[in-house]
Amino acid sequence: MSGLRPESGGDLHLDLTGGGGARVRLMRALREAIHSGRLAPGTRLPPYRTLALDLGIARNTVAAAYSELVEEGWLTSRQGSGTHVAHRAAPLEPGRRRSPARPSRQRVIYDLMPSSPDAAAFPRSSWSASARRALATAPNDAFGVGDPRGRPELRQALVEYLARTRGVRTKAEHIVICSGFAHGLRLVCHVLRGLVAVESYGLDFHRSIITEAGLKTVPLTVDTHGARIKELPATGAQAVLLTPAHQYPTGGALHPQRRAAVIDWARATGGLLLEDDYDGEFRYDREPVGAVQGLDPDHVVYFGSTSKSLSPALRLGWMALPGRLVDDIVAAKGPRELWSGVMDQLTLADFVTGGAYDRQLRRMRRIYQRRRDLLTATLAERAPHVSVNGIAAGLHAVLELPPDTEQATLRAARRLGLALDGLGSYLHPDSMMPPRDGLVLGYGTPPEHAITAALEALCLALPEPP
Repeated sequence: MSGLRPESGGDLHLDLTGGGGARVRLMRALREAIHSGRLAPGTRLPPYRTLALDLGIARNTVAAAYSELVEEGWLTSRQGSGTHVAHRAAPLEPGRRRSPARPSRQRVIYDLMPSSPDAAAFPRSSWSASARRALATAPNDAFGVGDPRGRPELRQALVEYLARTRGVRTKAEHIVICSGFAHGLRLVCHVLRGLVAVESYGLDFHRSIITEAGLKTVPLTVDTHGARIKELPATGAQAVLLTPAHQYPTGGALHPQRRAAVIDWARATGGLLLEDDYDGEFRYDREPVGAVQGLDPDHVVYFGSTSKSLSPALRLGWMALPGRLVDDIVAAKGPRELWSGVMDQLTLADFVTGGAYDRQLRRMRRIYQRRRDLLTATLAERAPHVSVNGIAAGLHAVLELPPDTEQATLRAARRLGLALDGLGSYLHPDSMMPPRDGLVLGYGTPPEHAITAALEALCLALPEPP
């Protein structure tokens, strides 16, 4: 017999005797307590650590038992509110038999998918103030048919902002507004021909956009200094898609020599660099890395958006284009603006020029850096055998796992209600790089009150030391 202190304050004794391992015996005891009514519907159960200490068993065992009982419908679990006895798990009337429980679909309790920002941190008040000013001062033509290039107020604001913060050299007539990187890439694919080189590790979604446009991708090896540009001439590619400031997902910055080399390649071949600056605003332990575009605006298409800095729901992005491509890109977009709302564009213009964008970014850098530091400290204490990479910038980290443990770790994470990615899913199918076992984990999405519990669950899912 072991004691459990439910939320009601009384002691409830669990009988862990009988056959089976500790997890099986704990699940049986909890089912019996719920079935008999000693654990009433809605009762909150203790955290893994507390119950494990009370019962003298491993935390992983308690976590696994909770997770399976959630799947069976005996318990419910929600991020930030703990684990409770399900209301549908009411005690049976005497003499009635319970039909076997059907496992429910696994639910996400902790969202650690990479590179999404904290939705709760969206600056509602300052955005609303910018929206009011934008509406009050909008010229009459803003309420007509939208220009496919985007509002001139936003394009000019971006010219000044990108020059100041990212070293981008452009002018308003060379900027085209889009609904995000994916939209911009689809537009640029209309002017590309032949092969497009990509990083061996990257988003399959982005590769599929290129192939759906009738183009073929060829992978470049990625190491701690980014893509190996020396492989580029042999590919025969006419364009290359890179994430130079913070390689996605492995996390390294493109080495200065390689930044110069890709520009040399573009000049020598007439090629085009597609620069995805997806999280260029978030730097923690190093000086900001400027955009490669500043080295040669005539050979680089620079992409940026608000998806990480503010919210993907805004559907606002931009391209700084070589002048020779502007007309073709605008033609591919269509004769009128169908993608990004004009009022949102005007609001963002005010948000940038009034300084609210800078203030929001400074605020979020502090928040995300605290979360990054908590992640590294937690893993150093609880899982020192798991190395953490790619954490000098951005909203995600890569956890290197022992060989042949990635899939088992992902299954364990799903049982605990954790949503995260395995590193293997990012590898180009034609890459010659040996696959690495790892997790791609985002620390931007969970709200502030839930990050500690999310990391606790993560540690339970990680493989034991070799």
